[in-house]
Amino acid sequence: MNVAVLLSGGVDSSVALNLLKNEGHSLTAFYLKIWLEDDLAFLGNCPWEEDLEYVRAVCNQLNVPLEIVNMQQEYLDTVVEYTISELKQGNTPSPDIMCNLNIKFGLFFNKISNDFDKVASGHYAQIEEINSLYYLKENPDKVKDQTYFLSYLKQEQLKKILFPIGKYTKQQVRQLANQFNLPNKDRKDSQGICFLGKIKYNDFIKFHLGEKEGKIVEIETGKILGNHKGYWFHTIGQRSGLGLSGGPWYVIKKDIEDNIVYVSRNNQTEKVPHDKLKVLDINWIPYNPDFDSYEIKLRHGANKNIGVIEKIDNQNVILKLNEPDQGI
Repeated sequence: MNVAVLLSGGVDSSVALNLLKNEGHSLTAFYLKIWLEDDLAFLGNCPWEEDLEYVRAVCNQLNVPLEIVNMQQEYLDTVVEYTISELKQGNTPSPDIMCNLNIKFGLFFNKISNDFDKVASGHYAQIEEINSLYYLKENPDKVKDQTYFLSYLKQEQLKKILFPIGKYTKQQVRQLANQFNLPNKDRKDSQGICFLGKIKYNDFIKFHLGEKEGKIVEIETGKILGNHKGYWFHTIGQRSGLGLSGGPWYVIKKDIEDNIVYVSRNNQTEKVPHDKLKVLDINWIPYNPDFDSYEIKLRHGANKNIGVIEKIDNQNVILKLNEPDQGI
């Protein structure tokens, strides 16, 4: 096949490229540049320079052509705008979900030739076709599995995507990187947003929303325990980064209007329900199944909840968890 391969400079996408090369496909590598230079002034050096060095080295090793695609404005108009909007409302956004939906497997398709049969990436997930329907399946490595971040993809997108490392664990991918003698075989995994491994999330938030001092209040007593730099830096269920002694303390609630973050030592406080949630604009892959109970992921990671659907109304779902979870 003729395959467009998304490379980030990391080990995962580089191993994916090698696997496809060994299978005999015709490949073109693409690096997505998604940040405006002005937005990076606070970082000093451009974070993509080192990434590009590794990308070029990997492509040169395999003799695969490389194209750099400018998607800065598209990224700002979709992922950044969405993220800032959610933070202002006091919600916890998922930039990676929107980046996968709108950028990597969305508007990127418009940037490349129709001659490509598939678009490949280094995601830890699998796609299975059954009776012309495409199913998103978990990676065997439950810690590295990235289906959570791919959960908004549509049928027409899944149809065009390849995940070459989808059946491998992280340990196996590292072994393959050594076997292929990749230039980046010893490079650490990035922890940033989307393709932005060097940008810390709080730096991203501070740049766009600034800081605004507010009170940290114990929800049971109303006692002021300290100050924070803006409710948008904190998320429900958070237990680190508050700078309080005598903990552990958990973020229980946020007052957006008065910029107050409420905390408690008890992560199952009776004042806030932790066993029921509303899911808006749900994306069924590929259709709404009818089960008595569901496995539910509230966040990226190996942990799952078990629960039932109480109500469905125009893509809005009420979930009832069997066990409470402080991070809703």
